[in-house]
Order: sequence, then structure tokens, then C-alpha cells
Amino acid sequence: MPLKLQINEDMKNAMRAKDAARLGALRLLLAAIKQKEVDERVELDDAAVLAVVEKQIKQRRDSVTQYEAAKREDLASAERFEIEVLSAYMPAQLSESEIDAEIDTAIAETGASGPAGMGKLMGTLKSRLAGRADMTIVSARVKAKLAG
Repeated sequence: MPLKLQINEDMKNAMRAKDAARLGALRLLLAAIKQKEVDERVELDDAAVLAVVEKQIKQRRDSVTQYEAAKREDLASAERFEIEVLSAYMPAQLSESEIDAEIDTAIAETGASGPAGMGKLMGTLKSRLAGRADMTIVSARVKAKLAG
């Protein structure tokens, strides 16, 4: 079943179960997917839907950070719940050792050395690790490896 249809079904199930928090998170996700489809005038495939989900999770992580800084734990916990709901649609995340192995492979393939090669290396890694790793963590690891 395509991911977009699965999200739609889960939204209907949340409606039936009267799970308002889950329903709200799924409606926001479907609205973001629909907005992307309208903007680009295309029907999104699973990879594009995953990109939208990943973006939504990243936005919520940023919100959690801001809410915690403002000492609004109630809002932060609501965002954490939404992250949990959205994370169910993401593929399994890679471990740190798997990320390091991918980085080493990409460095060998691209021949990147030093900070100047970071852009090319990140481009390669982004296509390989899309949805399976947090790219901010990958970026920090790449910087550390290229710095020596």
C-alpha cells in the first residue's frame, strides 16, 4: 500500500477511535503532503512523501527545542507526541556504526579530503541515507572525519 494511502487510513482509524492528538498530527501531515502536491502539480510517490514526513519531524524537533528554552513543557510534550506519530512512517534509522561505514564508503568513492570536499560528499550521502539517518548527525560526523 502506498505510504500516502496508509497515512489516510491511519487518519480514519484515529477518527473512529476519537484519538484527537493522533488525528491532529496526521491531518497536519496530510495537509503538508497536499500542499507539496499542489505546489509542484504532481502526485507524490513514497520517496517524496517520506521527504515531507522527515521535514515535518525536523520542524517539530526545532519546536521542542524552542518550547523547552521557553519553559513550556506542555507544548514540548505535545510536539514530542507528534514526532512519535510521524516517526512511525519513517524507515528504520541506521546505527552510528552503519552511518560511519556509509561515510567511509562515500569518501572512498568521491575522493573527498578536507572541508572543501564536504559539499560533494554530503550530496552523495543525502541520496543514499534519505530517511534512514538524521542528516544533521551525518553532517557533524562528516565534518569530524574530514577535519582529521
